[in-house]
Amino acid sequence: MANERKSLDVQSITGQDIYKVLPDLARLRMIVFRDWPYLYDGSLEYEEQYLNTFAAAQGAVVIAAYDGDVMVGASTGAPMIEHAGEFGDPFLKAGYDIEKIFYCGESVLLKSHRGYGLGHAFFDGREAQAHALGGFTYSTFCRVIRPDDHPLKPADYAPLDPFWAKRGYQPVPGIIATYDWKDIDQSAETTHEMQFWMKAL
Repeated sequence: MANERKSLDVQSITGQDIYKVLPDLARLRMIVFRDWPYLYDGSLEYEEQYLNTFAAAQGAVVIAAYDGDVMVGASTGAPMIEHAGEFGDPFLKAGYDIEKIFYCGESVLLKSHRGYGLGHAFFDGREAQAHALGGFTYSTFCRVIRPDDHPLKPADYAPLDPFWAKRGYQPVPGIIATYDWKDIDQSAETTHEMQFWMKAL
């Protein structure tokens, strides 16, 4: 279903222009990631640090969706080599050349604007950036692993696995990263497993 709102605009933002949209991106991350399945209890201090590191990455891109002047959704991407550490290590251990992998970071979209095709626009934009940069053989992203019986899982939750599969992505067995953050129902940070999905470009 295509979004028929004429005010909706999707932009690909790169280079120094990324810094201009970081406050809006931080706001969206704190709203959207607070919900299932991330349950992220974030802080502006952490968001500022994390996003400034992302913005400095060579080849980074933000695909931003605007309804009028308001950013209602965004997704990020950058070469995996710029995300060494927690995200790059599982690929290195599995024998992948991370210089040839493009990492699709978070996608955040307000509930009011879901179901209008923006998920496809976010992947289209990030994969287009990978092709424009050149030299990438894979595109990847990761999702948090949560138990089905988690007490905060909504009864009507519909996982995005079918959508990702339609885009050509599949989970890669054994490629799992760990990342720490504070859940909304926890008093301190805990470690979360992140399953990677990947497709050939």
